[in-house]
Amino acid sequence: MTELAAVLWDMDGTLVDSEPYWIECEQRLVEEHGGTWSDDQAEDLIGSDLFVSAEVLRAAGVDMEPVDLVNRLMDGVIERVQANLPWRPGARELLAECQSAGIRCALVTMSWRRFAEAILIACPDGSFEVIITGDEVAHGKPHPEPYEAAARGLGVDVRACVAIEDSRTGAASALAAGCATLGIPHVVQLDPAQNLTIRDTLVGVTVDDLRALLA
Repeated sequence: MTELAAVLWDMDGTLVDSEPYWIECEQRLVEEHGGTWSDDQAEDLIGSDLFVSAEVLRAAGVDMEPVDLVNRLMDGVIERVQANLPWRPGARELLAECQSAGIRCALVTMSWRRFAEAILIACPDGSFEVIITGDEVAHGKPHPEPYEAAARGLGVDVRACVAIEDSRTGAASALAAGCATLGIPHVVQLDPAQNLTIRDTLVGVTVDDLRALLA
């Protein structure tokens, strides 16, 4: 069995239950501009680079420059998480166990740095050694760059890392990078794939379970 070098965590929908906030803010923004926004459209964007989301929203009728659009969305979601930050079931417990066991962790999110920092305030100090955000990579998920960058930042082999993801886009990124990947579907279902283990919840998942994924 390969030794577990690090756990690479997705954020939205995996660590915290912020996806409904993003969907709500997308819908409100589209409606303000006279368009319509369906659940299917929202689900297709889960896990995507925010500039990709911006272009889709612009096509749906939002007449804003991409940077302004992304910042408007983030303002809305930050306001909501500051009022109520819902953690995904089992996520805090597994993160705490990783910290107790000395397992290094990185956060790999397509949200931008200022939004990630709003989430990190609620995490125990030292939870993540490396933070990779969507505004700091050239290619967002499903490209492998975000997970490759996280492993490189930690100085470890990406193939000795376990990624935890909730979205198809995120899982594709982690698998393309070479991570053993634990999929915890949330808003959308995940399709079976080689090197992808799917579970209903993080509740009861332990560090030993993560180690076993590298067998």
